[in-house]
Amino acid sequence: MDNMRKYQDPVYSDKVKAGRRRTYFFDVRQTKGEDYYITITESTRRSDGDGYQRHKIFLYKEDFNRFVKSLSGAVDHVKNTLMPDFDYDEYERRQAEWEAQKAAEAEAEQSGEAAEAPSTDNTDSSEVEEDDLSW
Repeated sequence: MDNMRKYQDPVYSDKVKAGRRRTYFFDVRQTKGEDYYITITESTRRSDGDGYQRHKIFLYKEDFNRFVKSLSGAVDHVKNTLMPDFDYDEYERRQAEWEAQKAAEAEAEQSGEAAEAPSTDNTDSSEVEEDDLSW
């Protein structure tokens, strides 16, 4: 069983949280033949609260270059041609603010005090719901 487990566990893993209900996982896995492939998994929390729905893509080494080139081309087309005036960095800022707020709340909970949410603008960040971050 341990020998089989070696091939099932990822040798590298990264995750991208995309709002409250969606997460992307990028895992590098090893085959029995000492080769490597990537799995890209989208995991979405079910609306009924009963677990997660997952979609998986297997990406093999012979397709890496074409996949990255096509993905980059599609993203660049949306950013530069279809929606050039959109502020794509807004999502990174909002995620960083949300993570800072959650960290402050956790720290305050540990120390027994009310959390003071960090704010980078004039809006009250306590008004920002977690659902607002699901883009």
